[in-house]
Amino acid sequence: MTTIAETVRFTVPLAGPVDVAASAEFLRRNGDDLMDRWDGDRLIRMLMVNGRRVPVAMRPIGTPVPSLDVAVPASAVADGVDAVRDAVVGMFVMPPPSWPGLLARDRALRDLVDRASLIRVLTITDPLYALTRTITAQQVHLRFATTIRARLALLVGEPFEVDGVTVRSIDPDELAGMPVAELRALQFSERKAAYLIGVAAAVADGRLDVATLAALDDDTVVAELTAMHGIGRWTAEWFLIRVLGRAAVAAGDVSVRRAVGRLYDAGYPTELAVRRLTEHWGDAAHVAQQVLLET
Repeated sequence: MTTIAETVRFTVPLAGPVDVAASAEFLRRNGDDLMDRWDGDRLIRMLMVNGRRVPVAMRPIGTPVPSLDVAVPASAVADGVDAVRDAVVGMFVMPPPSWPGLLARDRALRDLVDRASLIRVLTITDPLYALTRTITAQQVHLRFATTIRARLALLVGEPFEVDGVTVRSIDPDELAGMPVAELRALQFSERKAAYLIGVAAAVADGRLDVATLAALDDDTVVAELTAMHGIGRWTAEWFLIRVLGRAAVAAGDVSVRRAVGRLYDAGYPTELAVRRLTEHWGDAAHVAQQVLLET
């Protein structure tokens, strides 16, 4: 571990084989929202570490089981780097033991994985950011969703410097107190503005807590989330996958429906049909879905 100009650098070996670039590409496909950033070389993001938001810049080194060259502000690791190491390793969800058996049974999926075997689910540790991504993406072009997220980041995002780059993190208290009219000025619809303010309030007052949700089963998590204004099953399932690393399929997602239809020659299946077609994915569902979406 080295410290240079108030920056601590250390190397973190990942837990298994992973193509970091392919797994993180979704973060830049539709532009830069200033908050969770993959620039083709470095992954720059806020990680939740022991309840604190820590800015982290990570550069992959080596293949197929890479390490990450990690840079964080020295002040973020005053008590040691172990918690940050654990958070970094935990970002990538590795396939479960059932993965080889699933590929042996599912030739279509196996052929797909043969072309992109090291794509993994990249989790998002900040629940407010995760829900902001899904709410902004509802029923709009994803590039426009990225644009308005960047505007939101400039309005209520606290800037952090790490490894010579600025990354922003939405302050839940500030967003919770924001008038709807100010978000409308960023081109949010009135409904989405209200949804975001409500979610921020739930994070700020502890009603939406990742540790609490992580202790619940999938159905209960979905029920808890969908009880909140503006969160439907689609958003809740993405939360299961992206925040909790659970084996779920976002079956109502347009991209998922199209991709599953192509994979199994099923046209443009309904949400129910997607659930039937992917039921056999089992506890590898999130890994299979991510490979499918990124190939």
